[in-house]
Amino acid sequence: MSSLSFPDVNVWLALMMEDHVHRERALEWWEGTATTIAFTRLTGMGVLRLLTTASAMNGQALSMDEAWGAYDRLFGDDRVAFFPEPAGIEAHFRRYASGRLASPKLWADAWLLAFVRSAGGRLVTFDRALAGRAVEAVLLE
Repeated sequence: MSSLSFPDVNVWLALMMEDHVHRERALEWWEGTATTIAFTRLTGMGVLRLLTTASAMNGQALSMDEAWGAYDRLFGDDRVAFFPEPAGIEAHFRRYASGRLASPKLWADAWLLAFVRSAGGRLVTFDRALAGRAVEAVLLE
């Protein structure tokens, strides 16, 4: 089992929002893991974007400064880290982001999958399809 966990944006959001539908399951995972829990640039930006989006925040969007504060508070937990882009990610990204489909959603998923693979970590997600594409994943149900 990997010592690096990479939650997707929805898991991070569930951990941060008290009224998130999946908060209980996300917290159960959070409290039960001893691994490093890492942000990527993509997941960090995704969380900041959603924290400042009224529709994602049940009409209670945070200001940009408040979003940074919420993000920074997560780093008060010694397990939380920012993980820089790993070497060799491009080859994995091209493999995950290939095919004959036109799918705008797949780009971000492919990048996260490539990142997790290149870093030797595991993906943590609520998304069954995304988990099914990962080499190592924790599907929160």
